Amino acid sequence: MRLYHHPMSSNARRALMTAIHLGLPLELAVVDLMNADDRRRLGELNPNGKVPVLADGDFLLWESCAIMQYLADRTLGQTLYPDNILVRADINRWMLWACQHWSPAIGYLTFERIWKGLIGQGGPDADVVARAENELAKFAAVLDGHLAGRAWLVGDKLSLADFALAPPLMYTEQAKLPVQQYPHIMAWYERVRQLDVWKNTEPVW
Repeated sequence: MRLYHHPMSSNARRALMTAIHLGLPLELAVVDLMNADDRRRLGELNPNGKVPVLADGDFLLWESCAIMQYLADRTLGQTLYPDNILVRADINRWMLWACQHWSPAIGYLTFERIWKGLIGQGGPDADVVARAENELAKFAAVLDGHLAGRAWLVGDKLSLADFALAPPLMYTEQAKLPVQQYPHIMAWYERVRQLDVWKNTEPVW
């Protein structure tokens, strides 16, 4: 299998963490998102023009959480995505929540405070930043409340849900994400950061 990714992509990191945790051998292909030829080739793999993309033979799969589920489903004996339908529903709920609410709010802030300047589009837009911070505060309160008294998002074990929600927080310092005031989120995030799979996928800033 080959994973097309970029080390600075939190979405790609979700998939890479999953593969490493499951012990699945992957050929890694880094896509230079600043290179026009690489972006054109990426568009041939994924019409959305985004990483990650998983190639398993002739089968191409995009969308990070779909890749995570696929990797778990093809791994016998794994515990990140158990067969129990209720546990899976709970994991799916948080993975979809991550894609619909959590990651977009963080994504606006990372774009405005990191990537926008790097691609020559000027400084942060104060109105966009304010809206994104408000959205993030709303959803961070939900997550913080859920994590009160919990080590992991679903049940008492690490799952795909944790791998789905943690990677966007890799931008906490650089994008000045306003999450430090949520003690349960920060404690959970620190637990994730202590995992070998997190340390082994840490990008170099």
